[in-house]
Amino acid sequence: MDCEATQDIGTGINQVLHRFLTLNLMLSLLLFVPVGTLVLAHVDHSKQQPEIGIKEKLGLLIPLELTFYDENGKPVSLKQLIKTSIILAPVYYSCPNVCNFLLQNIAGALGKLPAEPGKEYVVLAFSFDETEKPPLAAERKKTYFQMIGRTYPPEAWRFLTGEKENILKLTEAVGFYFERTGRDFQHPVALIILSQEGKIIRYLYGTDILPFDLKMALLEASEGRVGPTISKALRFCFSYDPKGRRYVFNTLKITGIATLAFALLFALFLMVKGKRPLDPRG
Repeated sequence: MDCEATQDIGTGINQVLHRFLTLNLMLSLLLFVPVGTLVLAHVDHSKQQPEIGIKEKLGLLIPLELTFYDENGKPVSLKQLIKTSIILAPVYYSCPNVCNFLLQNIAGALGKLPAEPGKEYVVLAFSFDETEKPPLAAERKKTYFQMIGRTYPPEAWRFLTGEKENILKLTEAVGFYFERTGRDFQHPVALIILSQEGKIIRYLYGTDILPFDLKMALLEASEGRVGPTISKALRFCFSYDPKGRRYVFNTLKITGIATLAFALLFALFLMVKGKRPLDPRG
């Protein structure tokens, strides 16, 4: 085979590879761009509802003027409650599963935290179900306090309820989006750590609460230092399934990226191989 024929074949291969890589690049960009971004380009923003899940708002302040009711039915503002580092737990008290697990695990973690409750931190559980009232909150407080495993100051863990308007203002401020489905809700599961100024410091995802994670997050909150969410990288690999109320592996996204990486490596191999000098004896 002469040199011109070899060059023509090489040129053809390069053209095919160029088209293949271009297609893969376009597909990879689609994988990285959220679907909602593509849809919003053709949808009226004023009518678009936020997706169920968490939109992190690290470093922002929550509205401290909002008023809720404590477990005794007394109206209290967030400004009155937030005097130190805060563990904020959005839940609804009649939730049959994940909220119950979250509150149980909070109780278990609080029993092991070395920080002094009430002075170094306060837990604020608040119901995003406007139909729930203080008597139910008081009942839940009694239940979960029994799980802590040690004497615990009542003022260190408050159970709040509120009016729909204030609930939505608070959930919007922390980027917590949910949806009612009959008597239940589709919602994410997370704790939001706040500084004593009401600044959002960190998000902790899932129902499994490790005392060490809380300890480190509260340390950051005491210093007013915003920390990147450890599980943010994991959230690229996992998406929240509101129907199943759990995180599921993004098989399509990860497979697509793996395919693109393989294609790039293969193309690089062919390019390097194609640049080798021809054997004059061939």
